[in-house]
Amino acid sequence: MTLQQLNYIITISETGSFNKAADKLYVSQPSLTSAVKELEKEIGILIFNRSGKGVTLTAEGLNFLPYARQVYSQYQNLLDAYSKQGKRKRQFAVSTQHYSFAVKAFVELTKTFDVAEYEFAIRETRTKDVMDDVASSRSEIGILYLNDFNRRAILKLLSSANLQFSPLIRCDAYVYLWKGHPLAGAESISFADLAPYPCLSFEQGDNSNFYLSEEILSTNEYPRLIKCCDRATVLNLMVGLNGYTLCSGIICEELNGSDYVAIPFRDAEMEAGRGMEIGYITRKNSILSPAGERYIAEIQKYLGREGNPPSSQNA
Repeated sequence: MTLQQLNYIITISETGSFNKAADKLYVSQPSLTSAVKELEKEIGILIFNRSGKGVTLTAEGLNFLPYARQVYSQYQNLLDAYSKQGKRKRQFAVSTQHYSFAVKAFVELTKTFDVAEYEFAIRETRTKDVMDDVASSRSEIGILYLNDFNRRAILKLLSSANLQFSPLIRCDAYVYLWKGHPLAGAESISFADLAPYPCLSFEQGDNSNFYLSEEILSTNEYPRLIKCCDRATVLNLMVGLNGYTLCSGIICEELNGSDYVAIPFRDAEMEAGRGMEIGYITRKNSILSPAGERYIAEIQKYLGREGNPPSSQNA
């Protein structure tokens, strides 16, 4: 096993193609394929599934990739410390469900580090992708939530991927909508009040289930449901269609603007424990980088400063 082979595996997984990886690495495709096959033979596993549509990691490959990333990253750090070729940019990435406080903390993080020395990335994405990104070391940290409904399923998925969950804050259920919405002035809102309006839900993919939903009452039947892929679209549909979503009630006006409000959700029959416990996930037994530690500190600082009022926090 060589460092070159590990770099090949990492690059192929990132590009999803042997041809694209070969171009990026400036090697021939046959040489790249041969190197991968030699490594697979040496370690006794199949790392990639090959098909006409490209390549994907096998289950064994998914388990192997984080170790490959860690070893190759340490090699690059060693070069940074002792090589005469100059410093390589350090990397920090976070994957998150659609929370503006996660973006706000990322903004504050980048202000405290020299972006000339770091490559930063933040990905607002689907729940399963958040877990996959951290499991594969594509991101150091993932942000998602648990509640009594999804906790067992999510924790099982995290454990099988060698991930751990650390809590940040507990939140009650809020209805998030445009300040011009007919219900915007209400003290609290029930499902009966919301019946005439479309519920906006973040799309989780064809193979998703209720446990992966970002909305805390995902098993409820919504007569009008619109699925979206990004936070900006959700905000636009709130204005254009008087849509709403159910969330943590944490709204960052600095990023989302002041045109939206979060109102406490009420339901006389709502089960106990249907609130959210938002936290971050990391690989088990991993140590956060300085950037990772600062990012979590920025989240804790923001959440601790703002408390949990529906009018001044992030959704």
